[in-house]
Amino acid sequence: MKKFHVLTTALAAAAFLAACGGNEAGDQSPRVAFTQMVNFGDSLSDVGSYKVGAVALQGGGYFSINGQGATGLLYTNWTEFLAAQLQLTQPCAAETGLNTIQAIVGVPPVAATFHDTGASACSSYAQGGSRVTNPVGPGNAALVTLGDPTTYGNALGALTVPVHDQIQNYLTHGTGTFSSTALVTVLAGANDVFINVATVQAEIAAGMPAATAVGGAVTAMTTAADQLAVDINTNILAKGATHVVVINVPDISVTPSAIASGASGQALVKQLVQAFNGELASKLPPSASLLYIDSFAAIDDEVANPAQYGLTNVDTATCTSSSSLVCTKASLITAVTPAPLTNPATAANTYLFADSVHPTPAGYRLLAELVGEKMAIKGWL
Repeated sequence: MKKFHVLTTALAAAAFLAACGGNEAGDQSPRVAFTQMVNFGDSLSDVGSYKVGAVALQGGGYFSINGQGATGLLYTNWTEFLAAQLQLTQPCAAETGLNTIQAIVGVPPVAATFHDTGASACSSYAQGGSRVTNPVGPGNAALVTLGDPTTYGNALGALTVPVHDQIQNYLTHGTGTFSSTALVTVLAGANDVFINVATVQAEIAAGMPAATAVGGAVTAMTTAADQLAVDINTNILAKGATHVVVINVPDISVTPSAIASGASGQALVKQLVQAFNGELASKLPPSASLLYIDSFAAIDDEVANPAQYGLTNVDTATCTSSSSLVCTKASLITAVTPAPLTNPATAANTYLFADSVHPTPAGYRLLAELVGEKMAIKGWL
């Protein structure tokens, strides 16, 4: 089977290292004694930035199937699965809040608050909707002035702090450097794809030649990749980080959202993702301190060979609620087949997508397993 189990991978790596003079025999702890995980990125790494106000009251907060009791799993996000493997404290959101909630009349905003200092500091800066440098991403209240807010997930008022600012916030609120025992993860770029796809569609509708519109979007994506590479090289690696995991943008052209847009829509999404990934990879030189992970190829293989990964559905959104932030428990899960409706644990463990673009806990677990496998190969586990 191609399906890897992250804990098994870690233990096998530990045994191998022991045989080669690494960890002492019987010691199954990671080869590197990680003391902290610091996460930067978007919704794929968000562990509760918007789990406040009405979202929290509805049992939501994760961009996946919410509700541990409903899913039968202890963890939801890939960073949580990985933290468990590394025997680290579970990640928590460094900044929480919502500016406004368009979809829920009369619900006041929740002020943005940092939780990244003190004895119980949180160090997961990733936020749903975040882009590389632009502060206005999907879900941001500012998009309401640009048109129909439902186009952007009802503009819940997501903070969408860009990754560049997330990194600066970590440096400013901390010591200005990264610990050599910190595992730093970066996963971003998908929201720049979504915004640029919407921009291309609007420009073509306004009369711009398709080739010109697409060309501008490709340039915007390579620029975003260049900007992310600069931050990784100068604001993470050059600031003391010695274990940095950079994950490229998954092939989001295989998501239910892209599939619904038709062949031309899928092609555009894939083109923009590949432009970003290719540029980012080219600007990250080989380093003992950096691990670049190809999630694009990984998700393509999962879609092509679902049974080998324990998946039964790779093209249907499990949740059809307006936002995966509140997709939780049986009463809020709707799908075309009865299994997810009557047994959320089945969907959480065997479906790939929770909503039109985000993974189920099973999908996130596969990503964590991929990261764990590559870390073991790198010699970090």
